[in-house]
Amino acid sequence: MRMNLEDREPMDRLFEEEHFDNVCNLAAQAGVRYSLKNPHAYINSNIVGFINILEACRHKNIRHLAYASSSSVYGNNTKIPLSTGDSVDHPISLYAATKKSNELMAHTYSHLYGLPTTGLRFFTVYGPWGRPDMALFLFTKAILDDQPIKVFNNGNMVRDFTFVDDIVKGVIRVIDTPPGISDKKEPDVSISNTAPYKVYNIGNSSPVQLMKYIGAIEKSLGKEARKEFLTMQPGDVYRT
Repeated sequence: MRMNLEDREPMDRLFEEEHFDNVCNLAAQAGVRYSLKNPHAYINSNIVGFINILEACRHKNIRHLAYASSSSVYGNNTKIPLSTGDSVDHPISLYAATKKSNELMAHTYSHLYGLPTTGLRFFTVYGPWGRPDMALFLFTKAILDDQPIKVFNNGNMVRDFTFVDDIVKGVIRVIDTPPGISDKKEPDVSISNTAPYKVYNIGNSSPVQLMKYIGAIEKSLGKEARKEFLTMQPGDVYRT
């Protein structure tokens, strides 16, 4: 069955007919750069669509909702490594703002209705079946086609790449482990003292320089890339 998250009536029918126990929502409009071109797609899918998910979970007494957030919520935080206890109040892209909003909306439903929710901040996932707008596929195709690749911030960028199989393992473990209400006294934005709510980072903690990444692709292809060095793209972060 195929539908858009923002189509409320089909979503309600889906929950009515399938009698889910747990829900894992990985559907969203992803990507930082596309949010500059089509912001409405992010609001429709990530905000309107997510409230439809929350409402369906609430009314069908779902035991646990796990959902995709993003490392983009950290914005330009300079403290490394990034921690779920860090402030994420200053997103620098609309995509990041919608993912931060998802975490806030989830906490609200956890608090009001006792719906256990877990947000998963993914860190640059790579591997088979990746999105075609990811750097790996863009760079590879351009190099093979003798086209230049765009190297933003003059190559001075760092990313924490996480293999998709590791992401899947983390997601599966989380689905079967709904959060409870925290009894911790010290402040921590990733948990709640009033709601069954939790946020996790899912990453590799081995950041890679962009130029080293490009070099690995060149080595695998046996071909040097034609590089077009550019300034930092709006909405991008220097390091994750």
